[in-house]
Amino acid sequence: MPAKKTAKSTAASKKKPAAAAKTTTETTAATDEAKSRFNAAIEEAKAGGKALTDEAKLRAGEYRDQAKARGEDWASDAKVKAGELAVEGKNKVSEGLTGLSRVIDDNASALDEKLGAKYGDYARSTSRALQENAQKLDEKSLEELADDTRESIRKSPVAAVGLAAVVGFFFARLFR
Repeated sequence: MPAKKTAKSTAASKKKPAAAAKTTTETTAATDEAKSRFNAAIEEAKAGGKALTDEAKLRAGEYRDQAKARGEDWASDAKVKAGELAVEGKNKVSEGLTGLSRVIDDNASALDEKLGAKYGDYARSTSRALQENAQKLDEKSLEELADDTRESIRKSPVAAVGLAAVVGFFFARLFR
C-alpha cells in the first residue's frame, strides 16, 4: 500500500501546482483589473478637479468684473455727491461770512461809542474784507478754489499746517 500512496501523492502533487497556477493567474488578472479601474478613477477625479478649477476661475472672473463695475458706479456716484456737498458747503460758508460781516458792521457804531472811532473803523474794514471774501468765494468754482489753496500752501506751508491744526481742534471740540 505504501506504493499506491506514493502514486496518488504524485498525481495529487501534479494537480496542485496547476490549480495554484490557475489561482495565481486569476488573482493577477483581478489585481490588474482593480489597478486599471483605480487608475481610471484617479484620472476621472483629476479631470473633474480640473473642470471644477476652470469653472471656479471663470466664476471668480465674472464676480471680479461685476464688483469692479459696481465699484466704478459707486465711485462715480460718490464723486457726484461729494461735488454737490462741496458746492453746498461753499455756499454755506459764503452765507456765513456775509452774515458775520453784517453783524460786525451793525456793531461798528457801538464800538465807536465804547472804544473809540479807531476800533469802529477796524470793525468796518474787517466787515468789508469779509464781504469781499464771501463775494470771491461765490464767484469762484471749486477747481479754482482748490488751485488757490494749493498755491497758498506752497507759498506758506507753516501757516497751512497751523491753520489745519486750528481747524482740527475746532472740529474735535465740535463733535465731542
